[in-house]
Amino acid sequence: MDKENKLSILRHSTAHLLAVAVLRMFPEAKLGIGPAIEDGFYYDFDLPRTLIPEDLPILEDKMRAIIKENYAFEKQEIDAKKAAELFKKAKQTYKVELIKDIQKTLEGTKSLQGDLVPNKITIYKTGSFVDLCAGPHLDSTGEIKADALKLLKIAGAYWRGDEKNKMLQRIYGTAFENKDDLDEYLHRLEETEKRDHRKIGKDLDLFIFSDLVGKGLPLFTEKGSIIRRELERFIVDEELKRGYKHVYTPEIAKVDLYKTSGHYPYYKDSMYPIMKVDNEELILRPMTCPHHFQLYASRPRTYKELPMRIAELAKQFRYEKSGELTGLIRVRSFCLADAHIICRKDQAASEINSVLDLIEYVASIFGLQSAIDYRYRLSLGDRKDNKKYFKDDEAWNFAENVLREVLTKRKSPFFEAAGEAAFYGPKIDIQMKNVAGKEDTAFTVQYDFVMPKRFNLVYADKDGLKKETVVIHRSSIGAIERFMAFLIEHYAGAFPLWLSPIQVEIIPISEKFKDYGQKIDSLLKENGIRSQMRDADETLGKRIREAQQQKINYMLIIGEKEIEADNVAVRNREQGDLGAMKIDDFIKKIEEEMASKK
Repeated sequence: MDKENKLSILRHSTAHLLAVAVLRMFPEAKLGIGPAIEDGFYYDFDLPRTLIPEDLPILEDKMRAIIKENYAFEKQEIDAKKAAELFKKAKQTYKVELIKDIQKTLEGTKSLQGDLVPNKITIYKTGSFVDLCAGPHLDSTGEIKADALKLLKIAGAYWRGDEKNKMLQRIYGTAFENKDDLDEYLHRLEETEKRDHRKIGKDLDLFIFSDLVGKGLPLFTEKGSIIRRELERFIVDEELKRGYKHVYTPEIAKVDLYKTSGHYPYYKDSMYPIMKVDNEELILRPMTCPHHFQLYASRPRTYKELPMRIAELAKQFRYEKSGELTGLIRVRSFCLADAHIICRKDQAASEINSVLDLIEYVASIFGLQSAIDYRYRLSLGDRKDNKKYFKDDEAWNFAENVLREVLTKRKSPFFEAAGEAAFYGPKIDIQMKNVAGKEDTAFTVQYDFVMPKRFNLVYADKDGLKKETVVIHRSSIGAIERFMAFLIEHYAGAFPLWLSPIQVEIIPISEKFKDYGQKIDSLLKENGIRSQMRDADETLGKRIREAQQQKINYMLIIGEKEIEADNVAVRNREQGDLGAMKIDDFIKKIEEEMASKK
């Protein structure tokens, strides 16, 4: 934590350094905000012209010059009204707007003693440059290492994240304590860019986006659809083995369904607009749980039917702001490998444990290891926040303890995070690390004690009395789209055989061996192997290179020797030449590898 704090202070100070450099290059620049962020910093600017990549090294040189000038970072507390006048005189309109908001917050605020808090705000001076900032900062610009900073990219950003506001120009950068750390980070960044699922998806022809279809709505090509279909088959088959009942429910519902569940007040800003059809108000569904509850509640249930594990590959729709859409990672239409386990209270711990067994099994199939590639986060509620969280301290205590005990008994590495729970109960988040080392929530296991009350999810117990159930919400691989993006980057497009869109490429040395190649192609397809024949009029070397670039697992080279011996020359993507092999032996090898899901 100390190291993170030091880096954060260093990067925040470097963001100020960037602002000084930008003002030297564009004296009329208007400044937005410039915080430290994970792995670096950014600063937003309203500039007289659009920046180009060639501007970044110029700005870096100016920053290094300012480091040599060794200006102190001077902290001052001044009256908010004087601060507004100071920035108004400097024509820094965005800073004036921020000060007005700070004034509103400060007005009437009282200290613990009941006194009014002085209407003061903090500014920092760096030479003649003044910025609105709470700090902290380094003592001077000279403490920033000139060879350990880097400006990375230019992007657009709406002022205060609001699409109704002006688009500013955002400069991203980073800074480290020494050049070695910077070089290591830049190398990691380069590897991350190579593995970007958007780039690989285009290179391997896996998915596209169309402006005519709409933002955040991916279209999967034939190849991308194969990967998606294999993932869906895998998870459905695995869940069926584990006692899940797979269902289909509609992708649209009455708004009343989400008002009953309580989702509508919480999520209406991320839902699509209501459609009025006949006398009903309908909406595209942002989640599936209320639909599954209707299946359960369709007839009386007894204790003998519990636990009931209802699962679905469910299409869902959520409005995401344009600036937040990111390839397949953040989209507006997605398919969730969703499930809801309706059970007795005393069954909850066992069911949660079984869900984690499934998640860890799935992770192992993709070569992901606990504590290395992912870890668990126990997301707790905030009892003071009655607007967000359902008020029932006893239920919260019980639910949180159930989740905590499950993780503890499993000896699973986990950490706790307050205020991250769902409004209806605590959850275990599976925090997955991507190729950049950044941690994201991949999927969740949630304990729900609210929905059974709202939907009257009850059962007849052994004594004949009606009792209330609990619900475990869970996803085994999360949103298919997001998981695909993760896998594309994890494998850098070189998928294991069972997931590969094209598993085998047949390459005849010349046209006269084409018929034999077609015969092999047909035989492979008959055995459920995804193959294609490359008979283009190009050199053998070029065709092998192209197959390698397309990350195809196996290549079968066919020439005179292969026809005479009735075999094929096998080449593997990673291992190179494997020698000659009878086609039946090759098919058996492929089938075994596919079955093992190596």
